[in-house]
Amino acid sequence: MREEVGKLHGVESLTFGSGGNFAGYPISISLLGNNIAELKSAKTDLKNIMSAQPTLKDVTDNDPSGIKEIKIELKKSAHLLGLNLQTVMNQVRNGFFGLQVQRFQRGQDEIKVWVRYSKENRSSIKNLDDMWIIIPTGDRVPFSEIADYEIQRGEVAINHLEGKREIQISADLKSPKDSPTDILGDINKNVLPEILAKYPSVSVLFEGQNREAQKTKDSLGTVGFVILMLIYVVMAFTFRSFSQPILLILMVPFSLIGIVFGHFVHGLPINILSWLGIIALIGIMVNDGLVLVGKFNGHLKEGLKFDEALIQAGISRFRAIFLTSITTVAGLSPLLLERSRQAQFLQPMAISISYGIVIATFLTLLMLPLLLSLSNSVKVFAKRVITGREVSREEVERATREDKYDYDVSA
Repeated sequence: MREEVGKLHGVESLTFGSGGNFAGYPISISLLGNNIAELKSAKTDLKNIMSAQPTLKDVTDNDPSGIKEIKIELKKSAHLLGLNLQTVMNQVRNGFFGLQVQRFQRGQDEIKVWVRYSKENRSSIKNLDDMWIIIPTGDRVPFSEIADYEIQRGEVAINHLEGKREIQISADLKSPKDSPTDILGDINKNVLPEILAKYPSVSVLFEGQNREAQKTKDSLGTVGFVILMLIYVVMAFTFRSFSQPILLILMVPFSLIGIVFGHFVHGLPINILSWLGIIALIGIMVNDGLVLVGKFNGHLKEGLKFDEALIQAGISRFRAIFLTSITTVAGLSPLLLERSRQAQFLQPMAISISYGIVIATFLTLLMLPLLLSLSNSVKVFAKRVITGREVSREEVERATREDKYDYDVSA
């Protein structure tokens, strides 16, 4: 669309976008300050630098220019003649816009009479130079002798953040494969120090996707441990074991191998959507692990030896775990292979889930049994040291002890 439209002359602002930026623009920087002149100058400098960046497009800000206004400034001679700005402004407004001088009733209609210059005398800004201003003595003086004027744009919107005036500069990425984190890091290191040194009253905050990603990370840091503890408690009650839930949680960091590899293959950076995919992946991993460990404990209760119970659990649960992974990856494949920009926007989440679950499958079927066996060896060694006697591998497992306890009670 950008190529078809081409270059438009006289356009003040033109952007192209799909409106699909989750949590704001990938590049969004807020300039804060109470010195309006420095704030607007810093905005101009930063926009010019960002517009020259080859990786960015559609650089915009939330400080749009308003309609053109005439700003009048009185000369010293005006004050000597007894004029003030309000008096001059009223006369200019009355002459060009009009002054209501009479209102009367005609039947059911109300008639208002306005007086102003003729159309020929108010059609150009040059007519202001020829205007005569009435001074308190009743005499008239030319406008050009008592005032100067300039054309400026007024304010359309005034934004505030943290008690200061805010102007936010945002930009989109030309390629979704570019890393907004790297681009922001380069701007923060090489661009902003010079601008902040030039305009000391201005401060900077990073907004958009960067702020939302940071909020998500902060939230995970606050409640993540609590969530893991709740998951641990639920699994501990399910397995009636303190060690087996820990083994499942230990596999979570290893699944990041697949996530990093998937983003590397597709050439996409890890962003906030990737983290949301990681959260979903943890649930899938825990579910697969619950299936395997639950079957393993069931075989121990049936009287199978430890090694046999572990092998049979892997064989019997292989189909369920493998089919879960295959169907999940197959369902996400169209999104991974799609080349449209809307699909590329959602691809980081799909990559985290699909590549992560492939690694999680091998972790559940191979690494989890190894961890269970290692944990059992540690328990056997500890029991042997405490009791001073030889113990079997099945004896130290909670599932076997529960079965024995139930038998003794019923007996």
